[in-house]
Amino acid sequence: MRMSGADIVLESLKRLGIDTIFGYPGGVVLPLYDRFPAHPEVRHILVRHEQGGGHAADGYARAKGALGCALATSGPGATNLVTAITNAMMDSVPTLFITGNVARNLLGKDGFQEADITGITMPVVKHNYLVMRAEDIAYTFAEAAYIATTNRPGPVHIDIPKDVFTEEAEFIWPESVSIRGYDAFPPLDEAMLRQAASYIDGAERPIIIAGHGVILSSAWDELKTFAEKTGIPVLNTLLGLGSISTDHALAYGMLGMHGSYEANHAASNADVIIGIGNRMDDRALGRFADFNPTAKIVHIDIDPAEHGKNIETHAAIVGDAKQALAALTSMVRQNTHAEWLRWIDDLRAEHSFSMAVPSGPELSVQHVLKRISEVNDDSVVIVTGVGQHQMWAAQHLKFTHPHQLITSGGLGTMGFEVPAALGAQVARPDATVWSICGDGGFQMTLQELATMVDENLPVKMAIMNNGYLGMVRQWQELFYADNYVSVAMSQPDFVKLAEAYGILGIRVESKDQVDDAIRTANAHPGPVILDFRVEAEGNVWPMVPAGAALKETVEAPERPQEVAR
Repeated sequence: MRMSGADIVLESLKRLGIDTIFGYPGGVVLPLYDRFPAHPEVRHILVRHEQGGGHAADGYARAKGALGCALATSGPGATNLVTAITNAMMDSVPTLFITGNVARNLLGKDGFQEADITGITMPVVKHNYLVMRAEDIAYTFAEAAYIATTNRPGPVHIDIPKDVFTEEAEFIWPESVSIRGYDAFPPLDEAMLRQAASYIDGAERPIIIAGHGVILSSAWDELKTFAEKTGIPVLNTLLGLGSISTDHALAYGMLGMHGSYEANHAASNADVIIGIGNRMDDRALGRFADFNPTAKIVHIDIDPAEHGKNIETHAAIVGDAKQALAALTSMVRQNTHAEWLRWIDDLRAEHSFSMAVPSGPELSVQHVLKRISEVNDDSVVIVTGVGQHQMWAAQHLKFTHPHQLITSGGLGTMGFEVPAALGAQVARPDATVWSICGDGGFQMTLQELATMVDENLPVKMAIMNNGYLGMVRQWQELFYADNYVSVAMSQPDFVKLAEAYGILGIRVESKDQVDDAIRTANAHPGPVILDFRVEAEGNVWPMVPAGAALKETVEAPERPQEVAR
């Protein structure tokens, strides 16, 4: 059947099961927008900024465990997507980014609103395409989705010139996709699995570091089975939170720069470390040279580039975490590590103060987050921005299932919290979505409040309003002799701002107002902004100073010293 390139795009999206696009129109994509009414199965959500559309697609993908999609016009529309694309790349989120470009005869001639978005995005996508013929659109979309969702997931970008949208061609949907040199499902190496099993069976102080890959590969059941059979304690990276319930007996929380004291010291004293679907990055491991150099490292990751990248790997298992864990579980023997677990438990008890909720009269972020977690049930979805509130959320919220925490990990993108929560709410319309916002990050993308109103998305936005760029201020206090430069921020009246958008606004200034505010927000059928007036200069503890090792974790109220890199 012959149809226009625009119709082929929309038919292709339907074949891929994409029911929602977060987009912003412009001149070169008008031929595509002209055909949306003829394809009501594809919902278009008009965002207020292309970056917001990209983060919304990211949040949608993480909340649903499916492919997210964003659309932008050429030039500035396309370049506004770059931050969102890079964010998805760093966190391995399956996303499809579509842009229009100038007509084919104007490419490379500096036409109005032309940008080489294919060249610009090449370093920050899993793959990208410039489609020059309408007849190539269907296969390109099939292949792009296959690449985005298989092996290590990630963003794929498709750029389409304006006249390709209007050109006609036969719509032929491919029955299969085959890409030379791309191994979507690499086979497991039996010899390497046996080597890993021998390390694990011989270990006296083993730990598991479970990362985002456990969630991406739907391997949470296999992780639990493996941990329970071997009796090995589980630590999480930030993005791995939710891969095992935080109330499980073998769950010991997050490790890293603001990980728990016991998690960081367990990682530093283990004799075998089993990394599963994690990048072994600096925020989790601290100074690489001193990250437990005597431990045997078993690393399960589908991307072989991650093995040995930052630390030596002794058993490198290339493959899907779900399959690899199932195979490894069948090879290892039933075990317990009671003495080792007791050592970690004692450490946790001795250092429980290090992550205690402040008991003073001031309203603290920690108190607010504890109450959000306890007033809501386990089905709540949490989306955070980046900064102190993000780390406190990781420390103090209860995560019982995968896809429950949505946050920017590798890129650390301020402004992620509002649009990503929008996308998560679209993906999970029956869920209660709470966005934990910084007062700085919130103002970067707050224009998406209008999108929430238009789409009647009942996101609850908890702004931790301390009048500072909190994490930057903390570093200036600890490492730059209290030299606060450009970190104090004057804020608008967030309740009046909410009212201007037609949103319920609630101001909270004391501890005794917190629970009622949370319940009021939950009961309200639309979006809500909660302005929590929290203490101005609270610090996140514990902390591993930049360039330090995990064993050098510092607790309050000590003042850590700058550590040479």
